[in-house]
Amino acid sequence: MRLYVTGETPSTGAAVLNGSVLVLIQFDVCEEIRLDRLQSAKESLVQQQPKMKHAAPAYVRYERPPIVEPLQPLLLEGGERLDGEIKYYDYGVVSVILHLPFTGDWNNLVHLASRWVWDVDFASKAEPVVRERLSQCAEAMKRPYTRWLSEDYFIFHVSQAEGNPAATDLIRDHALQIAQVVRGDRLQLSQGEVNEVLHSQISYYAGDVAVIGWNAAFLYDSSAGAETAIQLLEYANSQLLEFRHYDELLTEILDRAYDLLEQRTGFLSRWRMARSARNLHTTLLDVAELTERADNAIKFLSDMFAARLYRLAAAKVGVPDYKDLVSRKVKTADDLYNYMVDQFNQSRAFFLEFTVVLILLIELFYLFKGKPL
Repeated sequence: MRLYVTGETPSTGAAVLNGSVLVLIQFDVCEEIRLDRLQSAKESLVQQQPKMKHAAPAYVRYERPPIVEPLQPLLLEGGERLDGEIKYYDYGVVSVILHLPFTGDWNNLVHLASRWVWDVDFASKAEPVVRERLSQCAEAMKRPYTRWLSEDYFIFHVSQAEGNPAATDLIRDHALQIAQVVRGDRLQLSQGEVNEVLHSQISYYAGDVAVIGWNAAFLYDSSAGAETAIQLLEYANSQLLEFRHYDELLTEILDRAYDLLEQRTGFLSRWRMARSARNLHTTLLDVAELTERADNAIKFLSDMFAARLYRLAAAKVGVPDYKDLVSRKVKTADDLYNYMVDQFNQSRAFFLEFTVVLILLIELFYLFKGKPL
């Protein structure tokens, strides 16, 4: 299928672009997805390893490759028919990838980006499909969540442009349109905003470039070459989703702990801190384990370009910011845990001292009465 956006055809003399538009919709559904059980329940599932732009050592791979399942095409109100697939990650994230082939000019692409980024609620269309698929294999989900966090991201991939320009020429001649696509804005942007968008670009060969924004990216590359950026953008957004979940979880835990401290009245309330401190420490260990699992899900450090591309993608979508938030809250929770343990230990020491004094008093009482114990 080839798409001319909103019924238009490329303007006479306008440069013709060929490529595809991808929509990533991700949901944080549970603490862990047991991929072995999921694969045994669904025969159509296959594992996927990351694809690099060039030959890479065998250990450039997912630690636990996600499992991929095809989806039925999704029809939009505008008549577009999107093919797709669904990926299951072991750290509890489910990713829906929808894609649509595109042929048009720059004006068509800018209008499509503006409409899809802001006017189409893809998450509401994808969530029922994901829930239906997961209901068929509930035993594969560990500690499922009742409320799902979601993230969406758009990738506008141009595989061919008229004249096959080099990446630098494409950026020079169409900087404004590329910035509009990445921002999802059809109005003319200021030169400062255009420069800000183009500051986040990265290339490997002279004929490719990736321009990455916080909610969309523009890729100019072959279909095979774009796979690296697509998969790393998907991975970065799944990490963002996980750290958002940890941030909310730690906020809730800290609020409960502060409420407990505020409600503390009297000596015996300190004894109740032991159980609360244990619960808090258990949660911190769980967060640390899950964070490490999500953070180390993919290994590509031997591929320097992939590592640089991932760092750029993660920085633009906000992974380091949320990771820093989680780290600070973990530190706060750890300090709070130590404080609660100290309070409990003080109460226990006081109780032991009180008990010893009481025993001495009882012994003295019987001693002065001349009645040995």
